[in-house]
Order: sequence, then structure tokens, then C-alpha cells
Amino acid sequence: MRVVLAGVVLVLALATAVGMWLLRPTGVGRPTVKASVAVGVQYMHGDVTAIAPLSCDDFGAPPSLTHPSAKDAKCGRAQVKLTSGPEQGSVVTVDLPPDARRAGVGVSLVIMKVPGPGEGSPYTFYDIERGTPLALLVAAFALTVVVVARWRGLRSLIGLALAAAVVVEYLLPGLLEGHNPVALGLVSSAAIMIVVLYVAHGVSARTTTALLGTFAGLGITAGMGALAVAWAHLNGVSSDDNAALQQAAQQLDLRNLLTCGIILAGLGILNDVTITQSSAVWELYDAAPHLPPLRLYRQAMRIGRDHIASTVYTVVFAYAGAALPVLLLISLVNQPVSRILTSADISEEIVRTMASGIGLVLAVPATTALATLVVRSLQRAEARSAEQVSAPRETRARVGADA
Repeated sequence: MRVVLAGVVLVLALATAVGMWLLRPTGVGRPTVKASVAVGVQYMHGDVTAIAPLSCDDFGAPPSLTHPSAKDAKCGRAQVKLTSGPEQGSVVTVDLPPDARRAGVGVSLVIMKVPGPGEGSPYTFYDIERGTPLALLVAAFALTVVVVARWRGLRSLIGLALAAAVVVEYLLPGLLEGHNPVALGLVSSAAIMIVVLYVAHGVSARTTTALLGTFAGLGITAGMGALAVAWAHLNGVSSDDNAALQQAAQQLDLRNLLTCGIILAGLGILNDVTITQSSAVWELYDAAPHLPPLRLYRQAMRIGRDHIASTVYTVVFAYAGAALPVLLLISLVNQPVSRILTSADISEEIVRTMASGIGLVLAVPATTALATLVVRSLQRAEARSAEQVSAPRETRARVGADA
């Protein structure tokens, strides 16, 4: 059975490698990147050293920045000491919107210097500098994972970094060059799973079983996603960002890009359930090696059903949390619920959640059945090996007794 598993994985790995080579980004057909900064505009960093009150009516910025919903919103005029750029060390005047004003003295800002003959300070607030808190948060996450999960946690972080490299260095450039998004999503996901599972969990029959279950779930998710996108007549252009993307990269197929997003969206949680089910079968077998295969499968599926129940909540509430402002906006619209739910942007999220959820749920029995088959096959192989080893010993013992 180990030879069979190794052969199947080798074929899948070779197919993935060939697919990645055929769809590799070459730089041909990629849209020209337009300059995001006007001539003469400079970005620099600085720390707020003092803030004076300022009426938001005098701010001179769009109302979305100066008039948030809070009634007590206040703008400010800050003295900012520059910490980067050619004017490092200088103190400049910058008008702050309410969010930056509330951050107070000491906060780091990203400042934009716009040259020109206009009156007032040429320095404009661009954003709050969040590099330090984000870096600390990432470090805390990595430390927590390593402390709790130890070497396996460290390996999972390495796998996560490799997965990010595949997405950034391979998937995104390939999409921008106009390669088929579904094919790119499948080969990228396959490559990520092969690397991540073996790096995080080691090379074993248990990990290989989870990998094959993940591949089955990916295939189901991709198929359901493509069918659902076609049935719902979704074209992928449901937001201003998508429309802008279509204008900037006209070779992109946004409908298939939506399917690619569905595949990627279910990748992490699909890996979670397949490795859990594979481990559950192995642990049950270790605890009761004489369980019949059908009973072993049923007991493992009890664990799988509990996992499915909690995972369904995870998928739905993860979307609800990310889309909370949209949901609030919907609650203020005087339209029938059915019309709102069938609008293009909401339909995309429903299709994304349901398609990945179907692949996720069906991957549980598929992985459990495969793991049961593998563990029983390995048991029979070990029993035959033990018999072959013990047979010569018994023969020698009988010969010695006859002598």
C-alpha cells in the first residue's frame, strides 16, 4: 500500500509540476504598471510631536475623511518630525483627519509632500504608519504557534511562508498574464498542499492520505464553483474594484477568476478537516487495532460530523465578520430580502461560501474512507511480514527438536 500511495502522489506531483511549467509566468502579456505617484510627489514618515485643534471645515479634504459618523469628530493641525526622506529631522505642519487626530501625540504617520505654488503647507496626511504594530502582531502569532505546537508549529510557519511565495511569485503574475484562472488556481493549490502538508506533518502514510483527501475536496470545490458561477450568471464584475481591475488588465477572465478565488478560499480549512480525519482514523486504529473496517469508519465519521458542524459555523461567520459593514448597509436598504440576497455582490459571496462548503463537507467522508482503507491495508501487510519472519524460525525449531 505504501508503494501505491507513493506512486499516486508521484503522479500527482509530476502533473502539478508540468501544469506549473505550462502556466508559468513569462512576462509576456502582462499589463504595463502605471505610475502610482505623480511627478515630484514624495512619501515620507514622521512622528507627531504636538496637535492643535482644527475645524474639520478648514481641513480641505473629502468629506469621507473629515466627517465620520461620530458626532464628536475633531480634526487637528499637527507638528510632525520627519523620520525619513531628504528632510529627515525637520518639523512640518500637517492637518489631520479625525482618526489620526484621535491617535494622539507620538503616533507615526505617512506624509505626502505635493510640490506646487499653492498656499499653506505642502505636506498632506496620507495614512497612519502601521508597520510596527503589525510586525509585533505577526511576531506574537508566530511565537504563540511555536510555543504551543513546538517543532510542528515551526514547520507550519515555514509551509505558510512557502505558500505565500507561490501565490505572490507564481499565481498573481500568471493571472495578470491572462492564463486560465481555474487551471492556475488548481495547480497552485496542489503545489501549496503538497509542500505545506509534508513540511508541517512529515512524510507518512497518514499525511499522504490527508493529501489525497485534500485533492478530492479541491476537485469538488472547483467543479461546484464553476457550475454555481455559471448557473447564477455571475460575471465577476460586482464591485468598483473588480471593474477597475478589468479596465487595467483586460485580458483577465473575471468569471473564471471568481472560481479561482473559490478554490483558494476553501484551501486552508479543507486542509484542516482532511488532516484531522486522517489522524482520527490512525489514532482510533492505534487504540483498537482489531476494530472491523466498517466500525472504524463509523467511529471516525462521528468525529468528522462534529468537525463539519463546527466548520460550517466557521465558514459562515468568517464571512459575516469580514462583510459586517456591507451587512449593516443592507439592513438600511428598503428592499426585499430576496432581492438583496440575489444581487451580484451578495450572490458572489453566497456562491463562494456554499461551493467551498460542499467541497469541505464531502472531503470528510472521502478522507475517512481512504484512511480506513489505507490503515487496514498496512495492517494486513504488517501481518503478512510477521508471518514470513516467524515461519523460518518455527521450521528451524522443529528441525532442532527432531535432531
